[in-house]
Amino acid sequence: MAEAPRFFTGDIPRHYDTGLGPWIFADAAEDLARRAVALRPASVLEIAAGTGILSRRLRDTLPTPSRLVVTDLSPAMLEVAQGKFAPGEDVKIVQADAMALPFPDASFDLVICQFGVMFFPDKVAAFREAGRVLRPGGRLLFSSWAAMRDNAFAQAAEAVAEQAFPDDPPGFYKYPFSYDDPEQALSDLAQGGFAAEHSEQPLRREVTDPEGFARGLVYGNPIIGELADRGLDPEEVVARMRAELTARIGTPLVLDLRAHVFTARKLGAT
Repeated sequence: MAEAPRFFTGDIPRHYDTGLGPWIFADAAEDLARRAVALRPASVLEIAAGTGILSRRLRDTLPTPSRLVVTDLSPAMLEVAQGKFAPGEDVKIVQADAMALPFPDASFDLVICQFGVMFFPDKVAAFREAGRVLRPGGRLLFSSWAAMRDNAFAQAAEAVAEQAFPDDPPGFYKYPFSYDDPEQALSDLAQGGFAAEHSEQPLRREVTDPEGFARGLVYGNPIIGELADRGLDPEEVVARMRAELTARIGTPLVLDLRAHVFTARKLGAT
């Protein structure tokens, strides 16, 4: 997996989960969980699960007998995810690299991933690895962000990063939007051994806690480490972030989010 997720350490996962989760991930997770249930899988593997925002919805939505295994590369992210499940709930949480999954061939009916594929350094290899652990005819279901220009909150975050680091702005805010071409994804899926369909995932959400959202964009991202390294006050950056969000989006802060969803079937013997 790409290096970016390795920096989700310390308090970053908690801020990511509480500051960003309700506004840019929760509704997308509900939608993806519904799509997953419609496929009627008996066993599900989630890769690049982060703090378990989709994981919790999957367990709530999937039939009780369905097996759910949740993985991510970051132990700190998985610690937050683990806290969303009561002792005894039927979910297994495993630290794992999506590029080298520690599971036997043909172990799952569905592999699912929300906003994680863009972090894989070799998408085709990652899709082949997903195909390896899928049973014949199994499905791969994942979402990726559309272009940054279609997600105003991301444009605001990038603008603040450029203001804070005019000579050498960090690129993390651009990274999640780096896999925004559906045709490229469909081509990669085909090379990875899948027949796939693509659909748009437009979402609209009013942010009722703009301060918390602005704080999440700063404290819930690796940029917080850059601020510390360069001696910048994160609270000043939070104030800039909130002002930029208001300037670009307005009040109330209503986010028009756009993402892509891919539903792919493993090719080969069925």
